[in-house]
Amino acid sequence: MRPLIAVAGVLVVLIILWDAFETVILPRRVTRRIRLTRHFYMLSWFPWRVIARRIRHPKRREEYLSLFGPLSLLGLLGIWATGLITGYAMVQWALHSRLSIPDQAVSFGTYLYLSGTTFFTLGYGDITPVTPLGRAIEVIEAGNGFGFLAIVIGYFPVFYQSFSRREASIALLDARAGSPSSATELLRRHQAAGVLADLTALLSEWEHWSGELLESHLSYPLLCYFRSLHDNQSWLAALTTLLDTCALVIVGVDGASQWQGRLTFAISRHAVVDIAQIFSTAPRDVTCCSTRLTANDLSRLHEIFADSGVKLRWDSQAEADLLKLRTMYEPYVIALSEFLMMPLPPWILPADAIDNWKTSAWGRIQ
Repeated sequence: MRPLIAVAGVLVVLIILWDAFETVILPRRVTRRIRLTRHFYMLSWFPWRVIARRIRHPKRREEYLSLFGPLSLLGLLGIWATGLITGYAMVQWALHSRLSIPDQAVSFGTYLYLSGTTFFTLGYGDITPVTPLGRAIEVIEAGNGFGFLAIVIGYFPVFYQSFSRREASIALLDARAGSPSSATELLRRHQAAGVLADLTALLSEWEHWSGELLESHLSYPLLCYFRSLHDNQSWLAALTTLLDTCALVIVGVDGASQWQGRLTFAISRHAVVDIAQIFSTAPRDVTCCSTRLTANDLSRLHEIFADSGVKLRWDSQAEADLLKLRTMYEPYVIALSEFLMMPLPPWILPADAIDNWKTSAWGRIQ
């Protein structure tokens, strides 16, 4: 019995160390489905979503959802630490390592206490192993604990730097595309300011943003759960707005570069598809595309462009091209929106929409 427990303890330690390596250090997406981190988020996110759906007030629901990312990060680190401490305690108990206390006072809780003080390098010294093998295991655990804490300390700055870079670009989109962001509003405002030619440079910047999003969110999928600074913004909404804009530019907008639109569309769509694979969110049926941009919305879009001077190529072929482009990404963003409970941006802003920079606790600039 004890040899089996020793083997189980070693397996627990190895599984957690490998899981932490894949989650924190390995800079690529892990496709294996059986993973501790994956199951932790599957089991914790599902009940969190169930509770969130029962919160009727949108602002309170968003505040509740924003807690999941940071709390789950702390919970995951706690599970790793607890598992490692328990695993080493199982090994010491199974080997019946002699300790510097009377044998009759030794229990599994004693070994658990010894493992905890060793892992966190507290160095109390009130309980120590006597046998050479027990001492060797404690030295290995102390080194393991020290390295684990060092990785955690180094993990947080990198993680939050990625989050900060992501959110800075999303905040800059506020004055350009409205709140929530909208592809129609982005084109209209650039045309109204007479700087539609600057759209090429903007799409180039967001091409790099999408590339960074792809790299960071595949390396650290936990970032996907972190909400944006405002309730009407999210990384998914910004990415969808970008794809909507690129789709219109590819169809044909006078003064905008189709080539840059295709480049930005390609990397943005790549990011959406790969992130959807992380969560195994299968794309919705292509018929769902009609719910985001109805026939009435499409007519309204042309009216807005005609009034603002945006010249969009439009005929039966252009309409088919736009639908084809939308079916390449909308089924994925809709699936991610439902899974992460992040609303997608509208193609056309509602009449009462107001930019975030125009609002404060003391009023709004109309």
